[in-house]
Amino acid sequence: MNMDKYSYIANAHGNYLDELFKAYKENPDSIDESWKKFFEGFEFAQENYGEAGESSVVATPRETAVRNLIYNYRAWAHLVAKTNPVRERRPHTAKLELSDFGLSEKDLETEFEVGEEIGLGKASLKKILDKLKKVYAGHIGFEYNHIRDSNVSEWLKNKIETEGADINPSKEEKHRILSKLNEASGFENFLHTKFLGQKRFSLEGGENMIPALDKIINKGAELDAAEVVIGMAHRGRLNVLANIMGKTYEEIFSEFEGNQEVDLTMGDGDVKYHLGYASHLETTAGKKTYVKLAPNPSHLEAVDPVVLGYCRAQIDDEYSGDMGKSIPILIHGDAAVAGQGIVYECIQMSLLDGYKTGGTIHFVINNQVGFTTDFADARSSIYCTDLAKIVDAPILHVNGDDAEAVQFCANLAVEYRQKFNKDIFIDMLCYRRHGHNESDEPKFTQPKLYNAIGKHPNPREVYVKQLTEKGDLSSDEVKKLEKEFKDKLQDRLNEIKEHPLPYKPQKIEEEWDHLRRSKETDFEKSPDTSISNEAVEKIAKAISEVPKGFKPLRQIEKLLKDRKANFFEKKELGWADAELLAYGSLLAEGTIVRMSGQDVKRGTFSHRHAYFFDSNTNEPYCGLNNIQKEQQPLRIYNSLLSEYGVLGFEYGYAMATPNALVIWEAQFGDFANGAQIMIDQFIISAESKWQRMNGLVMLLPHGYEGQGPEHSSARMERFLQMCANENIIIANLTTSANIFHLMRRQVAWEFRKPAVVFSPKSLLRHQGTISPLKEFTSGKFKEIIADDYVTNKNVKKVLFCSGKVYFDLLEEQKKKKSKDVAIVRVEQLYPWPQKQIDAILKKYNNPKLVWVQEEPKNMGAWSYINMRIDMNLEVIARKISASPATGFSKVHKEEQANLVKQAFSI
Repeated sequence: MNMDKYSYIANAHGNYLDELFKAYKENPDSIDESWKKFFEGFEFAQENYGEAGESSVVATPRETAVRNLIYNYRAWAHLVAKTNPVRERRPHTAKLELSDFGLSEKDLETEFEVGEEIGLGKASLKKILDKLKKVYAGHIGFEYNHIRDSNVSEWLKNKIETEGADINPSKEEKHRILSKLNEASGFENFLHTKFLGQKRFSLEGGENMIPALDKIINKGAELDAAEVVIGMAHRGRLNVLANIMGKTYEEIFSEFEGNQEVDLTMGDGDVKYHLGYASHLETTAGKKTYVKLAPNPSHLEAVDPVVLGYCRAQIDDEYSGDMGKSIPILIHGDAAVAGQGIVYECIQMSLLDGYKTGGTIHFVINNQVGFTTDFADARSSIYCTDLAKIVDAPILHVNGDDAEAVQFCANLAVEYRQKFNKDIFIDMLCYRRHGHNESDEPKFTQPKLYNAIGKHPNPREVYVKQLTEKGDLSSDEVKKLEKEFKDKLQDRLNEIKEHPLPYKPQKIEEEWDHLRRSKETDFEKSPDTSISNEAVEKIAKAISEVPKGFKPLRQIEKLLKDRKANFFEKKELGWADAELLAYGSLLAEGTIVRMSGQDVKRGTFSHRHAYFFDSNTNEPYCGLNNIQKEQQPLRIYNSLLSEYGVLGFEYGYAMATPNALVIWEAQFGDFANGAQIMIDQFIISAESKWQRMNGLVMLLPHGYEGQGPEHSSARMERFLQMCANENIIIANLTTSANIFHLMRRQVAWEFRKPAVVFSPKSLLRHQGTISPLKEFTSGKFKEIIADDYVTNKNVKKVLFCSGKVYFDLLEEQKKKKSKDVAIVRVEQLYPWPQKQIDAILKKYNNPKLVWVQEEPKNMGAWSYINMRIDMNLEVIARKISASPATGFSKVHKEEQANLVKQAFSI
């Protein structure tokens, strides 16, 4: 910075500066940019005015230069901080040299008033510089200059420059850190020598994560958190299970030995580094806290929204909305946090009303290599954590070899999260001692790095050396602690070898204790899910009226009038009425009902209208929130434009609340493929893999109406292909009563199953779907609906179908007045209702059986039926196709007409 350029400052008259400063205070943009920069951040009024209002001190150019030096350290010193334990950092331009500000070593002994800015008072430039280097250019690189809330940035600055200036934990804290490091390192070393070559995705090189997690849990409890929910992939997972969660070494060793008698009736299981766990832990202060590690697949970040949904459910259900009670911790790898779009989706959720959880603590195990990919090939951003800036989240880059610096970051992260209820990132720069797994050779791709790692002491050795050099611990004490831990591990392993543990499924959380696993016979008959006339009237009144003074749109006025007529005069309900009645009945019974998805409040096809909006003020009103005094509110949220993240969030919400009805609705059913990872890895298989039931409902609009390939098919064939062991409910409904009973059945059962409903589009207003009110006040879900028009015993053909195509077939049947072709609707495709079908077929005398579907022959339900159902069925369908549907309306109509005509040809 050339100070001659600013010589006018020294020559300026004091009164002129006063006037300029007053103008700056009133409107910073009203003065020249050079003067604006001069005044920014400098407490001119306090330091430069006497009681008489005359300027007593005029800021010199050098004071301004030092102030700018301080500012630059705060903003850019993280680029040069010593955060990498094993190699030099890439060069970055940070402009932190004295010469960058027109200063030199000659100024080092000069005292400057601006030292007050960093808590030193008037101090020499040398002291100011020493503190700046110690705080901002040491083992922690603080990134918070991007934060646009001055209250937040000011709080962080004060914390960093006071507590971060001299990080020196108490003797007890140091002993705790070493104890957890002993456990972390000792456990990994033991597994490496005793189970050589077995995959464990070790934490070696990043062991300081264990004392950091321990600190987060203990500090969280101190700040009134009741639980911590952790989501992480494989790296270090076994270490977390053993040394944080309290899973016994015996259990882990038994899994490695592979000598358990496995009970496959509980499911197929999963590898040990995917499993979840839950514990009630006692903190160092004697408080009880619940800690849950969510199970996860190999899809590294897929568990993130599941954890967030779980926490939000706990906040809603257990903690009356108090976001300080449940803390989510997401542990990322550096390559994954930068490269996986789901992390971005979760960050965009973090401050939204429907999805916020009071802030997530993101902990990055930054081992600088993703499998074999160097960080230079893994991202374009400088840091893997740069996406944190989307929501102004602070980022703490910390050297993973410095145990006490990592502890400081963990402590600061919890304090920040509990105070501001926002996300914060800890980016722990460390390394991976072995390859991606323990049988992998990392030198194939990073020989130079792994030569350095091979000679590098582990974090425990680094900390032991630090403690002994400072005299905090003797070498005899260190050896004694290490030997005791190793002996304990060996004793546990010897015991397992002599007495193998029996197979023990994971403990189910208390909320799920009252539920049981399903049996095949459970699906032969649905439970009674009807409600009383009184309940119907109460809900009907709530959803067909608006408060006095509320001005709805004209279309809504008509809708309200029609709703009232449907309930009180016609006594028959269409799809929207039935759906709202189901939700209202559950809310009145005290059941949580949560729905989210794009545009769900209104509904993509403008049928639901769960909320109305005043045409003058835009104020919202929800009738379902006004059924009675004591009830649950309807939790319905228009989601961000996300499928993957939002579906994962809702799955997590349902995981925590077995007694809630949780629904995700796709805008169009085919959009579910944007969330395919959640469907494959969690919804379909979690009960078999992890013994975790879930009652999530997915509403996927489906039906061939000539709207092209993207707006026709919800890819029914994919879901049906994955059905096995009663893992899921697949339904394609044709009556409003059935959607009502299906929703209520989800929480009436003594077990939980995810349900995929291929929900309608044109049928939402179709007269044929309307059900009489008596089907809501008595009855249950109908898996099969027989033909009540054709009852002739000697019919020649029985058409089995599902969903919208039924109405096309029905129209043809009535048009032809056909009495020799019966139509049977299969409302529940899985579990397949064979007993109900057999009962219907007994009415007929050996007719031809045909499956009719709108979808191409290689799609829809046919491949599932042809492969799995033993009924000697023929098929009528569109020709096989690579695309779900034609994009030409005329072709669609011809195809549909031919399909229907073929169905009735004898």
